[in-house]
Amino acid sequence: MKIFGAMYDKTMQWSKHRFAAFWLCLVSFIEAIFFPIPPDVMLIPMSMSKPKSAVRLALYTAVSSVVGGMIGYAVGYYAFDFVQGYITQWGYQQHWDTAISWFQQWGILVVFVAGFSPIPYKVFTIAAGVMQMAFIPFVITAFVSRAARFLLVAKLAAWGGEKFAAKLRKSIEVIGWAVVVLAVIAYLILK
Repeated sequence: MKIFGAMYDKTMQWSKHRFAAFWLCLVSFIEAIFFPIPPDVMLIPMSMSKPKSAVRLALYTAVSSVVGGMIGYAVGYYAFDFVQGYITQWGYQQHWDTAISWFQQWGILVVFVAGFSPIPYKVFTIAAGVMQMAFIPFVITAFVSRAARFLLVAKLAAWGGEKFAAKLRKSIEVIGWAVVVLAVIAYLILK
């Protein structure tokens, strides 16, 4: 069953759309608050298809993520009682517990690490608000971390460019199904 090739082709087509940067910013913004899909899934194809725009796109992504992170911080600071039930409901409880323990151990450095962590970024933005972390250091650290991550991702994707995109397209079915299998195994193990 070949489904990943069509999805890959559509993603590459969308990455060249005239409003692609807007959608990238929107996804980056909402991912820092509640959205489950990281902006990398848009940044990578956009950087591969437009290598000269990779740095600009990475900075758009970082700024949007930090602004979303500020909203996430406010949610944690002012409305955690409302959000608390969703953390468990959406399956983030283990991530939440990890983030809180990291904040207690390392303070502001956690925000920097969160930019590169596989734990969803929204967990850290909300946790920073709950822990009432100093706001300005939070914003500065979040920007440095997110900008570093997205610049790295964008530059690597741009470096590969269209040639890498063509090679990736040839293997996308195997990669896609491998990811699905690994996700199911991880779910069964962590369940």
